[in-house]
Amino acid sequence: MFVKLLRENVYVSYLLTVFRLYIGWKWLHAGWGKITGEFDASGFLKGAVKKAIGEHPAVQPWWVEFLNGFAIPNVEVFNVLVPWGEFLVGLGLLLGVFTTFATLMGLVMNFAYMFSGTTSTNPQMVLVEIFILVAGFNAAKIGLDYWIIPFLRKQILRKEEQKGSTLNT
Repeated sequence: MFVKLLRENVYVSYLLTVFRLYIGWKWLHAGWGKITGEFDASGFLKGAVKKAIGEHPAVQPWWVEFLNGFAIPNVEVFNVLVPWGEFLVGLGLLLGVFTTFATLMGLVMNFAYMFSGTTSTNPQMVLVEIFILVAGFNAAKIGLDYWIIPFLRKQILRKEEQKGSTLNT
């Protein structure tokens, strides 16, 4: 019943828009700060590895393996992906464009930060993003997805119909 409310109620769509705009601004602001500043992920990544020691480590060994084996050796890729990823997630959420995908990518980044031992606002953002994700299209009705999603659905259906008619002949 709660999921149906999130997905279908028009009044909830207004509340979700406020949530979406808030999270979008947080991501856009964080990404823009990194794009216009001198961002280097290597310090953060190495700091996360250091948090994996002690009796109760903040970073789990499997995540340290990922950081040491992939992220740190490819830090230049992360120096581009992180700021632009944050910025584009923010832009998508603010405009309501591909809202579900933008929210999912925001969740991935939030969890990556938390896996790296950083709490900050990440748990709060995850909570709000889960509501947006569960709400689906209702979270983007007041945004560009209102026009984009039906257009894309129509295009996909048209291509499937064309594909089906060529298979029948």
